[in-house]
Amino acid sequence: MIGIEAAPVQEADHDLELATRWSAGDREAGERLFERHYAAVARFFSNKVGLGATASDLVQKTFLACLEGLSRFRGDGSFRSYLFSIAYRVLCRHYRARRRKPQHFDFTAVSVHDLDPSPSRVVAQREEQRVLLEGLRRLPLDDQVLLELIYWESITVAQAAVILETPLGTTKSRLLRARRRLERALEELAHGSLLASTRSALDDWARGIREQALGGDDST
Repeated sequence: MIGIEAAPVQEADHDLELATRWSAGDREAGERLFERHYAAVARFFSNKVGLGATASDLVQKTFLACLEGLSRFRGDGSFRSYLFSIAYRVLCRHYRARRRKPQHFDFTAVSVHDLDPSPSRVVAQREEQRVLLEGLRRLPLDDQVLLELIYWESITVAQAAVILETPLGTTKSRLLRARRRLERALEELAHGSLLASTRSALDDWARGIREQALGGDDST
């Protein structure tokens, strides 16, 4: 897996300063926060709802909810974790709104592929990346979210536990299970040399997707 690095302290402090100013009505500070974190939030939604109007709408809802709840952000954790927590809840509401019985929606069991069997609409430059994207979409939604946060956003397991609102021990167990499920999904999607190259260079394909197919790097 890609190494996990915490955001530099000065970046976290800068985010907190911008968030405080935004909450006080400083629109420019809000725009700077949006610019700093837009790419990451867009990546979060891209391999789940695509790159079109729905994703754009969910990104906007995430930042709006961020502003509305900003008074509750005290800087105890990183602003990025706070933002991903909101994005996750926005995503859950999006899928529940599409179900007749939303209370029965189990994000630990249903996958994006179950909801939308069409292939990922995210453009991948390599066949290995395409296989990885589709493999992630076949995992239960919570597993997909967990792996993508760790692969692409350098979120720690502890931060992921907060985002997914699960105990740390449970999140660690889910991470192991999610990796095994991804392995099985890859075996269903690829064979021979393609499967071997996808497995052997998984970190590289994941990093390549982040940089090339999901909106590129950002300042975080």
